[in-house]
Amino acid sequence: MFDTAESRYNQWVRDHYRFLMRSAWAMSGSRAVAEDVVQDCFTSAWKYRSQLREPELARAWLFQIMRRSALRHMAPGLLSLDDNDALDLDAASRAAPASGIDDRLDVVRALQKIAPIHREVLVLYYFDDMPTALMAEALEVATGTVLSRLARARDALKAAMTPVKSTDQQAAGDYAEDSKVTLLRKSRES
Repeated sequence: MFDTAESRYNQWVRDHYRFLMRSAWAMSGSRAVAEDVVQDCFTSAWKYRSQLREPELARAWLFQIMRRSALRHMAPGLLSLDDNDALDLDAASRAAPASGIDDRLDVVRALQKIAPIHREVLVLYYFDDMPTALMAEALEVATGTVLSRLARARDALKAAMTPVKSTDQQAAGDYAEDSKVTLLRKSRES
């Protein structure tokens, strides 16, 4: 059977679409923007496919193209979840089992609160299981830079997921810290 350009393109999309869509959505915070970004990515990638020298690095190469496209599409107003995405998330929670869906939605919302440079390393590492060496290739940085960005990104995500205390809760928390009580354990003999 002949291997046509169309069949090669279709195979490329099948192999990489989910990865690119997941990454673009996490970076942009909007499914609509992510769809545009991924479409632009495939268009550009296919146009310049001769520049891909090593086929085993296709995922990293496609991520570079998608990342540039996402940065072109993103504007300050697009970095937060809009009403359409909230509806998509609600539909996902109805379709998925109830266990843990709230936690996953909290992570998605928290990802939108952190800087894109931190968001992309978290998405690549945790959502796409990309090794740090391949991440370094995709982001065009040194491996050490990827590791430091990951550490900072984890801290930023932790801060974004920490609930903000009201002034009454802060006062109660301060009082609890001041009046620490040491609990006595029962001895094993009794």
